[in-house]
Amino acid sequence: MMDLQKHYRVVTDVHERVTKIVMLRLPWLIIGLVGGTIASILVSRYEQIIRNNIGLAFFVPMIVYMSDAVGTQTETVYIRNLATIKVNFVKHLFKETATGFLLGIVLGVAVGVVARIWLGSTELALSVGLAMFFNILIAPVVAIVVSEILYKEHTDPALGAGPFTTVIQDFISLAIYFVVATAIIGSRLSA
Repeated sequence: MMDLQKHYRVVTDVHERVTKIVMLRLPWLIIGLVGGTIASILVSRYEQIIRNNIGLAFFVPMIVYMSDAVGTQTETVYIRNLATIKVNFVKHLFKETATGFLLGIVLGVAVGVVARIWLGSTELALSVGLAMFFNILIAPVVAIVVSEILYKEHTDPALGAGPFTTVIQDFISLAIYFVVATAIIGSRLSA
């Protein structure tokens, strides 16, 4: 932990006043609020495809949550490693990308099967499964890159990486989901 303390001021909530904690966390959460608003506007751009296939809306929370969960796992491990050991960024990035690839296959197939059984739509199942795969593949990359950037900028990644990574990942996961769905289901609707 001493290495991180030399690099930047590590915030220990135990020793800070509540007002100080709020002031340190609030800017990152405001970024999240702005990003969430932008993500909501993005979703509204796909109103027509959602209206024509309401089943897409059922999987939005799962797509966003799973992407965030994988990113959070990666980010937590990476930040812990920054605090305790010397980390090789490139090696860690490749390892986490491979992990995301394998997790993406498993989770993408699982959610695709659930969608197919539950709603009986092959197009929906393929859309959800592929979107899950791509999002789980990308989530570790986003988590590590954001954490590394904050670390290099002498900003405590334990404070900023979570909210900032979440807003980026939410936007990316929604964009991927609706682009994939538009490509698969939208082509059927326009035909």
